[in-house]
Amino acid sequence: MRNAGSNAAARPLAVAIMGPTASGKTGAALEIARHLRCEIISVDSALVYRGMDIGTAKPTLDERAAVPHHLIDILDPADAYSVMQFRDDALRLVAEITARGALPLLVGGTMLYFKALRDGLDALPQADAALRAELDREAAEHGVPALHARLATIDPDTAARLKPNDSQRIQRALEIFQLTGQPMSQLLAKAPKAELPFSLLPIALEPSDRSVLHARIAERFDTMLAAPGGGLIEEVRQLRARGDLHLGLPSMRCVGYRQAWEYLDGDYDLPTLRDKGIAATRQLAKRQLTWLRSMPDRIALDCLQADVAGQILQRIRMFSEQGE
Repeated sequence: MRNAGSNAAARPLAVAIMGPTASGKTGAALEIARHLRCEIISVDSALVYRGMDIGTAKPTLDERAAVPHHLIDILDPADAYSVMQFRDDALRLVAEITARGALPLLVGGTMLYFKALRDGLDALPQADAALRAELDREAAEHGVPALHARLATIDPDTAARLKPNDSQRIQRALEIFQLTGQPMSQLLAKAPKAELPFSLLPIALEPSDRSVLHARIAERFDTMLAAPGGGLIEEVRQLRARGDLHLGLPSMRCVGYRQAWEYLDGDYDLPTLRDKGIAATRQLAKRQLTWLRSMPDRIALDCLQADVAGQILQRIRMFSEQGE
């Protein structure tokens, strides 16, 4: 991530604390807030949903009472939250927080949100309802992997970064090609970069030993399953009981929720749920690290070290003293 122009010193500072799942982002942010006056902006596409607490590892009510948090519990799981909405909300919140004399901490692992904040939004065409319905019919008839294979022939760069069952993004990429005649990757490459109204200090928490991160992921998923009141399974059972949610919604496609839903459908037993949930979380972490490593100007810190928050504080102070 880059700073917002040559006069960055005159701009207020915001700190991005990015990292894969289970890298300790929330703990580091809370520790920083013990030393600096901060407010936390969640950069997490799952934390926006109410009633999804266990499977998202949502900060506790005590943690949220100790430090102001934003963009948590703002949406019903039946609704969708777009990248454009996030960017608008984040820009507004940074301005409000800095006006209050506090330091905004943008904390999370939804890398697409960080990218949109940093680079701005492209001028891609609006969704076309008729075309989207046609793509939905194709997906139902031939399967989403078939659409992914078609995308690979017209936009291999976009197809390479999408999973073969990522129906929402695959269909969007095909829709853009059919509307414009150009691959989405080319349109994004041509889009002008935005200039932020604040200086952004990008901190990436990355593990020096991937196996330790994997062990953390497994331990955290086990904790979710064993949480009081029935854990993740009971949380998903209650969401299903509403009757208006389904696996086609972004909320229910979140890692852990999809697997618990399929378990409740009888697709597999509890040990298989655990294995699938941990495997999906590890795949998510891998994708998050790939995104991070595509940001050459990030400040990478080893999330396995003892005093990560202290290292971030040092970087914040250095940045403030240097004025760049």
